[in-house]
Amino acid sequence: MTTYASAGVSLESATSLSSWLNPRVGGLFGGMVPASALKEYDHPVLVSSMDGIGTKVRLARRLGRFEGLGQDVVHHCVNDIAVHGAQPMFFLDYLAFHRLGEEIARRIVGSIADACASVGIALAGGETAEMPLVYREGELDVAGAIVGVVEQSEIIDGSSVTAGDVVLGLPSSGAHTNGYSLIQAIFTDADYERVMPGSGISLGEMLLLPHRCYASDIQELRGRVEVHGLAHITGGGIAGNLSRVIPDGLQAVIELPPWPTLFQRIHEHGIAREEMARVFNLGIGLVAVCRPNSSGLAGGEWQPIGYIRESRSERRVELGLS
Repeated sequence: MTTYASAGVSLESATSLSSWLNPRVGGLFGGMVPASALKEYDHPVLVSSMDGIGTKVRLARRLGRFEGLGQDVVHHCVNDIAVHGAQPMFFLDYLAFHRLGEEIARRIVGSIADACASVGIALAGGETAEMPLVYREGELDVAGAIVGVVEQSEIIDGSSVTAGDVVLGLPSSGAHTNGYSLIQAIFTDADYERVMPGSGISLGEMLLLPHRCYASDIQELRGRVEVHGLAHITGGGIAGNLSRVIPDGLQAVIELPPWPTLFQRIHEHGIAREEMARVFNLGIGLVAVCRPNSSGLAGGEWQPIGYIRESRSERRVELGLS
């Protein structure tokens, strides 16, 4: 007799995992999050985002290191709404497997719950699926969705960016969650074991460093300078993401500091500088466009990396790669 288990799906594993998850997530069929905080807003605007961490999960499985994946997906999504000035409210996760590995699932969901707790938001629910007809043996996927809120008058969207503004950059913690298909095409298992110069950790460990969360950095910067635009540097690199907040008739001129060791190593494996800039953050994970005469413009890890000028060019970001 044909059963669900013989088709590759274990309801027993799903039930066991659900029993473990329910106390951590709550809710029955849908997540429930109190929304009384919205009363504090005059004109609240909900801001949402959904993203995954791509083939970084494949490298994590290859190296047996899953704990950082929760921070990766939560921080990625938090950053995507924080650049609009939004305060995150709740998060939903999505895990899919060829075959549900209960131990791995617990490690990943546990790391997601910990990441949510660290930024003060609720893990409102999610989905954990076993799909042998979609994913090949050993494969898995991790994604998430987030909802936050911002006062309508305080939305940051780049509309106030003007010529003469200063562009600041904040360091990334590594490749974050972009470019891992290219990374895994050029490095071998032996490469992942080699210690990176000056770091004390292996290349594999460096590549699995979690995606940095910039929510508190954004709040701190806004507390001391006038911020006109913010860009989270993900797929498409600095030019591809910063261009979203540069209005017509303006151009950001960017000169980057020397690339961190990780990106130099990738470049040395035959990746052209132009391709590096198109794929990776090159050591800058967040970019802010600020009023030039704001008091306290420089501070902490923020560093000036460019300025805004008038331009008729269709290219909204001129990125120096020398």
